[in-house]
Amino acid sequence: MSERKGDVLVLDKINRGFGSGAARLEVLKGVSLSVRSGEMVALVGPSGCGKSTLLHIAGLLEKADGGDVVIDGKAANSLGDDARTAIRRSTIGFVYQYHHLLREFSAAENVMLPQMIAGEGRRPARRRADELLASVGLAKRAEHRPAELSGGEQQRVAVARALANKPKLLLADEPTGNLDERTADEVFALLQNLVRDSGVAALIATHNVSLAQRMDRRVKLHEGVIQAL
Repeated sequence: MSERKGDVLVLDKINRGFGSGAARLEVLKGVSLSVRSGEMVALVGPSGCGKSTLLHIAGLLEKADGGDVVIDGKAANSLGDDARTAIRRSTIGFVYQYHHLLREFSAAENVMLPQMIAGEGRRPARRRADELLASVGLAKRAEHRPAELSGGEQQRVAVARALANKPKLLLADEPTGNLDERTADEVFALLQNLVRDSGVAALIATHNVSLAQRMDRRVKLHEGVIQAL
């Protein structure tokens, strides 16, 4: 699959299976997909079809059995663990269905942490955290711990955390799946605005048909292959 100008993520003929012999299950069968800067792509498909596996491969959390993963122009599938970790820290942001915030830390500290792990100082990390929390409407909740926040507020913190290191690629796995309809709509609108403003490339797995229809492009994972919708 050839890269287009502006492509941040290119998945080229990705294969992934589990098990061995007659029991082996091929989950991804030559999947090719690209996402460019500022674009939101919806990844849809039934539960168990391999959406999360595909996101894990795109995010360098697991390796494909075959094919290439190119992130911001760098072929990554064959890189060692240290190099893959460096790309994840500097280039990729993740949002999950369950926010996975650290409960003993405040909202601000949760957004500061990935920055400090990447080598940022505490003061600039706090400034960035405050800016991001303000952008998601939580400026007055920065010192609150997750238990003191609503589900929607916690997911907003998770979005802010995902953008903390100014990633070029955002991967989201059912980011509104644990929220009620109104809150899900609010969080998605927020995410959409942040993608537009930052120019990040976003690949978002979702079961929510109405949200998928609001994205720039929709693809379906069906029996291990990608289908355009």
